[in-house]
Amino acid sequence: MEISSHTKSILGLKLPTDPRWVDLAKKSLEEILTDHAYCEQKAATSCISLIQRYSDKDRLVTDLSPVVSEEWGHFRSVLLELQKRNLKLGRQRKDEYVNQLIQFEKKGGREEDRLLDKLLMCALIEARSCERFKRLSEGLDDEYLKKFYRKFMESEAGHYTLFIELAETYIDKKKVRIRWLEWLKHEAEIMQQLSLRGDRMH
Repeated sequence: MEISSHTKSILGLKLPTDPRWVDLAKKSLEEILTDHAYCEQKAATSCISLIQRYSDKDRLVTDLSPVVSEEWGHFRSVLLELQKRNLKLGRQRKDEYVNQLIQFEKKGGREEDRLLDKLLMCALIEARSCERFKRLSEGLDDEYLKKFYRKFMESEAGHYTLFIELAETYIDKKKVRIRWLEWLKHEAEIMQQLSLRGDRMH
C-alpha cells in the first residue's frame, strides 16, 4: 500500500511531521516503542468505550469490535519487539497531543454532536499515527523496523477511513465535513505548539 500525495490529501493533515522527528526517534528507540505500545492500548480502550456508550448503533458495534482485537494485537506486537531487543516497557506517560485534542471535543449539547466529535477525534489520531508510521517506515536505519512500521501504517489508514465512514453513517455528511475541517485546523495548531520530541509517537 503506497501512501501517495492523493492519499495524503485524503488524510487531510494540514501540517506534516517535522522530518527531524525520525532522527530523534532513532536515538530513543526504547522510549518510542514504549509510547507506541501504550498508544495501541489506548486505541483499543477507546473503541471499547465507544461500543459501550453507543451499543444501540449496530454498525458501530459490529465494525469496531474487530478493531479492539486488532489494536490489542498491535500492543502485543510492540511488546514482543521490546522483549526481542531486551528493552523494557516503561511507564505510561502523559500524552499532551491527545489531551489537547480532548479539550476541543464538545462535552455538552446534542448527543449527535458528541458522537461526531468522538469519532472524528479517533479518525484524526489514526491519521496522524499513519503519517508518523510512514515516516518511521522510510526513515529508520533498521530494515526490520521499517517493514514493521509499514504494516502499522497500512492498518492505521484503514482505521482512519472507518471512523470517518461511521461518522457519515450516523450524521449528515455535510456536517461531518465541516466539523472535520475544524478538527484539522485545530490539530495543526496543536502540532505547531508542541515541542519536537523523539520519545513520543505524537
